[in-house]
Amino acid sequence: MDNRSNDKKQNRSGFSGGRSSGGNRRGGSSPRTGFDRKGAGKRFARPAEKAGRPSEDRRNERATPARTAALTALSDVLDRGAYVSEAINRLLSQSTFPQNDRKFCTALVYGTLENLTAIDYILKAFIEDAEKLDGQALHILRLAVCQKVFMDKIPDNAIADEAVKLTRQIGLEHLTGFVNGVLRNYFREPEKASFPSEEEDPVRYLSVRYSMPEWIVNQLIEDYGVELAKTVVSYRPTSHDMTIRPNMTVFSDDTAFEELLEKKVWKTEKGRVPHAYHVSGVMQIARDSDYLSGAFSIQGEASMLCAQLAQVRPGMTVLDACAAPGGKTAYMAEQMQGSGRVYAWDLHEHRVALLNAMKKRLSLENIRTAAHDARKLKEDFVRRMDLCLVDAPCTGLGVINDKPDIKYGVTRESADEMVQIQRDILNTCSEYVKKGGALVYSTCSILADENERQCAWFLKEHPDFELEAATTWVLERFPNVRKEQGLQLLPGVDGDEGFYIARFRRIG
Repeated sequence: MDNRSNDKKQNRSGFSGGRSSGGNRRGGSSPRTGFDRKGAGKRFARPAEKAGRPSEDRRNERATPARTAALTALSDVLDRGAYVSEAINRLLSQSTFPQNDRKFCTALVYGTLENLTAIDYILKAFIEDAEKLDGQALHILRLAVCQKVFMDKIPDNAIADEAVKLTRQIGLEHLTGFVNGVLRNYFREPEKASFPSEEEDPVRYLSVRYSMPEWIVNQLIEDYGVELAKTVVSYRPTSHDMTIRPNMTVFSDDTAFEELLEKKVWKTEKGRVPHAYHVSGVMQIARDSDYLSGAFSIQGEASMLCAQLAQVRPGMTVLDACAAPGGKTAYMAEQMQGSGRVYAWDLHEHRVALLNAMKKRLSLENIRTAAHDARKLKEDFVRRMDLCLVDAPCTGLGVINDKPDIKYGVTRESADEMVQIQRDILNTCSEYVKKGGALVYSTCSILADENERQCAWFLKEHPDFELEAATTWVLERFPNVRKEQGLQLLPGVDGDEGFYIARFRRIG
C-alpha cells in the first residue's frame, strides 16, 4: 500500500518522547517503556563548580558528523513525528558525507527505531528514575546501545566516547558523566538486562526482543502460529536497497533498460517480479537526470506485483481509488501504452499534487486525477470500470522494515477502524465494476483482519463477485506464499515486504 496521510501518521504521539505544544522535546510518555519527559534533566543535573569544567581541548571535541546527524534524525522522528525516510533524506541531502558515513548514519537510525523497545528495555536496567532523564540524553543512549547490540565491530570505548562527545556537544555537559557511567555499567554487566524467557512467556519475549507491540504479537500468533509469527517479527533485511523499474512507455524490453543501468555507478540486481531491479550505492536519486526525465520509477516489488496482477490492457477504463503517491497508477497507465483511461483519486489535495507531479514526470497523458473520498459513491462511475484497484488505507505493518516508526503508532483500536474504512471503500468501489470486470484489493498489512478475513467478508457480502486464483508464474516465484484467500506475502518468508493482494471478478 502506498504511504497515505490518513493512515500512516495515526497515533504518532504514542512514541516515547512524543510531540507536545511548542515542539517541547520533554513532553509525553511512552506506553512501551514508561520513559517520561516531564521534569527531564533535573534529577541528574550537577552544579558546574562541583562537576568541574573540562579542559578547552575536551570542550572542543565533537562527535562524528554521522552520529550527530543520526541524533538529529532520531529526534525528528520520536519528538516531532517525522517519517524516518524523510528525516534522513533531508539531513543527507544537506550534507557532504562520504558514502560510508551515509550508510552508517542510515543504519544507525533505522537500527535504533527497529529495535527501540529492546533498547529501552536494556536501558531501564541501568537507569534509576529513567522518566526524569533529559530526552536528548536518552536518544544518545539509545543510539549507543544500538551500536553495541545491533551493529558489528564497533569497540565499546568508541561507543562510549562518542556518546559523551555528543552529550557535551548539544550542551548537556552536566550529563556526560551519567551517560558514560550508564554505558560502562552496561558493557561490564550486560546480563543485568537479559530478555524475558521465551519458554515462559513467548509473547513478552517476542515483543521485547524484536520490538513489536504485544497486541500485534498476539494477533500474529493467532493468525499464523508461534513459529511463523516469530519469523515475521524477527526478520530484518540485510540492507535497505532501493527497487526501481523502467518506464514501460520508454523501454520496450528490459535489455534496453539494463544498458542504461550499466552506465550508472550503482550496484544492480534483478528482482523476482518482472521489470524489478534492486539498486544500491545510490546517492540522491531524486536528482538523477534519468529519473527526472521519466526513464524509471522507484517502486517496491510487492507494489509492482499488485499492478501486474491487475492485468490491464490497452484501451481499458481503470480506477485507482486510493492512488497517491501513484506508483501503481503509473505502472498500469504505462502498461496501457497511453491508451484508455486511468482515473486516480486520493482523499487530499496535497496528495493529488503528488499524482500530478508523477504524471508530468513520466509523461502519462492517459491519467486523470481528482480529490475524492473513495467511500462516497460517484454515480457517473457506476458499472463503467473494466478494473477498479482498491489499494486501501491500512496499518502498514507489512513495511515496517522500511518504515520502522509505523509499528509504535498502531493500536488495536486504530486497526479496527482501518478494517471498517476498508469495508466502506470496498462496498462503494464494487459498484463501479462492470460485469466481467475485476476488482483488485490490496494492503501492505500482515494482519488477517485486514486481508484474508476481509476477503472472506467481501465474498459473503457480494455474491456477484468471485475470487480468482493466482497466476502460475506468481506461485513459481513465491513458492511459500499463503494463497487460500488471496495472496498474503510475509516478511522473512516471501521477501522483504508484507503485502496482500486479492483479485475478484464480477459475475453478476
